[in-house]
Amino acid sequence: MFTIGDFARHGRVSVRMLRHYDATGLLRPAHVDPATGYRYYAAAQLARLNRVIALKELGLTLQQVQQILDEKVTTEELRAMLRLRRAELEGAMTAAAARLVQVEARLRSIESEGHMPTNDVVIRSIPAIRVAELTATAAGFGPEAISPVIGPLYDELFRRLDAAGIKPTGPGVASYEDAPEGGGRITVHAAVQVAAPLQDGAFRVLDLPPVERAATIVHRGSMDTVLPTAQALAVWIDENGYRSAGHPREVSLECPDDQDDWVTELQAPVINP
Repeated sequence: MFTIGDFARHGRVSVRMLRHYDATGLLRPAHVDPATGYRYYAAAQLARLNRVIALKELGLTLQQVQQILDEKVTTEELRAMLRLRRAELEGAMTAAAARLVQVEARLRSIESEGHMPTNDVVIRSIPAIRVAELTATAAGFGPEAISPVIGPLYDELFRRLDAAGIKPTGPGVASYEDAPEGGGRITVHAAVQVAAPLQDGAFRVLDLPPVERAATIVHRGSMDTVLPTAQALAVWIDENGYRSAGHPREVSLECPDDQDDWVTELQAPVINP
């Protein structure tokens, strides 16, 4: 048997917490000295303490914890609950990290207002190219909506191309258009240049039409941080008397494993007003 202080040290919790668990009925002492009121705990009670702490740290209330433990949940059932909650927390952390990236991109756009160099913008024509593509729909045109869609699209496209024995012959070309259903939704085209017959099947092979006039700029870094570059391009288009004629294409010039080292050319179709 352990005194409450010894048990707290072994369980890596505070004495105050053990007293609270006793008061709420979550973890009663194995023995209470009737003369002194001292609490004593058995080593076997560490198992229940571990469950209480694990469930509480997963965001459950003490009432929920007690209900789960009183129902005598098996170890395997508890493991399954913890795995599910862990997956939920990991998903929330991933989403929070993505939001932080977008906040940082917005901040960089604000900080670079009036300072972002636009002398790297080049007006040129874009020739027609043959690509293989898959398409899907994103909820919007923001990076937080596009990134979760286009990444898996490219993974699947390359898997299908490999299965068909078709090798890419040029860069990836992502393009976008307003989805037919409207509501701000975007049709995402994940494509890569190929030399293959026109076809529809596991993927589509088509000829992207030429663009007579495009304002182009190179973005260096992850596409999650493209906002300042894209907005610098928009400023240049406006200040130089052009008018946008659709969503820009994104041509992947370099795609190493580290996305911070990516090099992508934005090609925004423009017309003279």
